[in-house]
Amino acid sequence: MLLGACASREAGYGVGPQAERAMFAQQQNGKEPAPDTPGMYLGLIDQMQSQGLYYASLAHIDAYEKQYGSTPEILLLRGDALRMTDQPAAASTAYTQLLKTPLAARGYRGLGLLAGGAGDFDGATKNLQQAAQLAPTDPVTLSDLGYARLRDGDVNGARVPLMQAAQLDQKSVKIVSNLVLFLLASGEQAQALAVMNQQKLAPEVRVAIRGDAARVAAAERARAAGAQTSVTPAASVPSQSGSASAVASAQGVEPAPRLLQRFAQ
Repeated sequence: MLLGACASREAGYGVGPQAERAMFAQQQNGKEPAPDTPGMYLGLIDQMQSQGLYYASLAHIDAYEKQYGSTPEILLLRGDALRMTDQPAAASTAYTQLLKTPLAARGYRGLGLLAGGAGDFDGATKNLQQAAQLAPTDPVTLSDLGYARLRDGDVNGARVPLMQAAQLDQKSVKIVSNLVLFLLASGEQAQALAVMNQQKLAPEVRVAIRGDAARVAAAERARAAGAQTSVTPAASVPSQSGSASAVASAQGVEPAPRLLQRFAQ
C-alpha cells in the first residue's frame, strides 16, 4: 500500500510536474485529431489518469460530456479526478451519483476512499463494505476494506478481506504491503519479516509500514477502551470522553493526501 507514495504524492502535491505533463499532452493533442467515438475518448481520458494527468483529464471530461453527454463511466472518471486533485466535496457528489448505476460498487469505493482520506475510518469501512458486497472478487476493494478496518482498530475484521485480496492478486505490491501490515498488527513479526524479505521491500518502505503498524495498535487500543466504556455505568461519563479524545487522536494524526497514499488508487 505504501509503495505508490511517490506517484501518489505527485498526484496530490506535484503541481509542477503535473503541469508539465499536461502541457506536453496538450501539445500532442494539438497535433492529432480528437477521438471520434465515445469509447476511444473514454480510453484516452483513462490513459491520462493512469499517467497522473488528473487536472488535464478534468478538461477532457468536460469536453466529453459536452459532446456525448453524461454516463456512469465518465462520472467515475470525474470522481477519481476530483478526488486526486483534492476536491473532496465535488468528488463525493460524483461518486454518490454512481450509487444507482451499474457502477455502484465503484461509487461506494470512491466514497470510502474519501472518508479514509479525511481520517474517518469507520465511514471508510462502511462504504468499502458496501463496495465489496457488490464486487466480492475485486482484490483492490478488498484490500482497501482490510486497510480501513486496520486503521479503525478492527484487526480481526481485516484478516479475511486482506487474505482474499492477497490470494486473488498475488502480484500487487500494495496488497502484499497491506498483508504485511496486518501480520505486524497481529503480532506475527517473523512472518511479516519473511514476506518483506521475499518481496525485497526497501528499508524506507519497511519503516513506513512499521509506523503504520503503530497507528493501527493505537486505534486498536482506543477501540478496546471505547468498548469497555460502553458497558460502564452512566456515572463514568468522563472516561468515555477521554476515550473519544483517544480515537480522534489516533485517527487525525495525518493530513488527508498522505492517507490517500495508503489506499490503492
